[in-house]
Amino acid sequence: MSTKNIAEYFNFLSSEDIRLKDSRIGIETILYEYIDCGRSPEEIAQIYQTISLEQVYATILYYLQNKETISNYMKSWIEHGHRIREEQRLNPPPVSEKLRQLRIERQANVKI
Repeated sequence: MSTKNIAEYFNFLSSEDIRLKDSRIGIETILYEYIDCGRSPEEIAQIYQTISLEQVYATILYYLQNKETISNYMKSWIEHGHRIREEQRLNPPPVSEKLRQLRIERQANVKI
């Protein structure tokens, strides 16, 4: 039986984008479920059915072996998400404004 090098489970697209091989799922998705949501590896594999339980465990092991680096990776990912949401809040796309107007009109019609 041969064992894989842990890095063989991932595609390192950049220092800020590490994905599971043969998947579009980033390690941040798995680690968020594991660290922040407290889900078990088995639960995570059930949620993301396109990846294997082995890939989930490999992601957790990679995190444990590189805790400082991956903690910084996760921090950057969270900060990026906050920046993007704030930009969207300050500059909503035109479709968002149109949907907001339609919602207001629909609510006004319901109250009549």
